[in-house]
Amino acid sequence: MICGMALPFHYLLVDDSLQDQLLAREAFEHLCPECLLTCAGSGREALELLQAPHFQPDVVLLDLNMPGMSGFELLREMKSAAHLVHIPVVILSTSSAQQDVSEAYTLHASSYLVKSSSFAGFLEQLEKFLHYWQASRTVNHGRQGQQR
Repeated sequence: MICGMALPFHYLLVDDSLQDQLLAREAFEHLCPECLLTCAGSGREALELLQAPHFQPDVVLLDLNMPGMSGFELLREMKSAAHLVHIPVVILSTSSAQQDVSEAYTLHASSYLVKSSSFAGFLEQLEKFLHYWQASRTVNHGRQGQQR
């Protein structure tokens, strides 16, 4: 079990694939049942959630290729909004194109992960991801807590 902190860690997954959302829910339930995972099926839906006064995820997992508002567009919106700029955004995409990786980092993504094609690989990716961000939270908790 990865979690165990007083406040549950809150993640927002933005992905238009219902299958990927279900896989993520299953992986989170297995790896970190105390964590909160909210799923949004589009960039526009995620932006609406992020505009809500008391909705403040610790980390956003963002797919790039979505109809309507793309992941790049959502990332651009988040990094230009004062109340959202501090939220880490991790790209979780099937694209390994160097242009996509470069653009994501240019737009200030915190990290870029290419989705594993197997569930076992995806679990391993998520486990490393959860360890990293939860360790980061303990280091930065005081600073982020002041911004909320």
